Amino acid sequence: MLTLYRPGTGWLHRMPAGPKAVMLLALTLGVFLLPPVWWSAVVAAAVAVVAYAVAQLRDGALGMRDLGRQLFGLRWILVVMLASQLLFLGPEPAVANATRVTSGLLLAALLTLTTPTTALLDAVERGLAPLRHLRIDPQRIALLLTITLGTVPVLARIANEVRAAQKARGARANLRTFVVPFLVISLKHADELGEALASRGVR
Repeated sequence: MLTLYRPGTGWLHRMPAGPKAVMLLALTLGVFLLPPVWWSAVVAAAVAVVAYAVAQLRDGALGMRDLGRQLFGLRWILVVMLASQLLFLGPEPAVANATRVTSGLLLAALLTLTTPTTALLDAVERGLAPLRHLRIDPQRIALLLTITLGTVPVLARIANEVRAAQKARGARANLRTFVVPFLVISLKHADELGEALASRGVR
């Protein structure tokens, strides 16, 4: 989960972790604050594309190959999210919300792709240091944020593994038969993560 960083020499790799996290967080917040209408989906998608294009990831396709990999990994999560919102909200807000969330996840992935976990932990801990005066432990919050960022690609990997197992058994793509094993494995992962943290004294 904590080995998502990919070494590189682009300007985003060289940028200090703190300012980079603030910049990507501001972009993500801006995307989330867009209204749930059609044009918001276009803007949210454009933000993610431009962010990967200018990140100098050097994947041979101006960042689009890396963007495609991240998007492909998220596809089953997006299917579940879009289907549930289409059912209750209708096409326009469902597409806009799904695109905004996808853009936010892609920006979070860009942060973990270009920042070593230790640098990210240190930056978050330094930024939250003033909270010690309020008896809040910045180290715990930094760990929580880092785990949250790292969990997104883990869920994407679980989704891919579930679908691959279904394909190996000759099962057709079906949302109902996908959701149950995906949730069971995800909850099992959460339990294991909780036990691992507890064994290291994090409660």
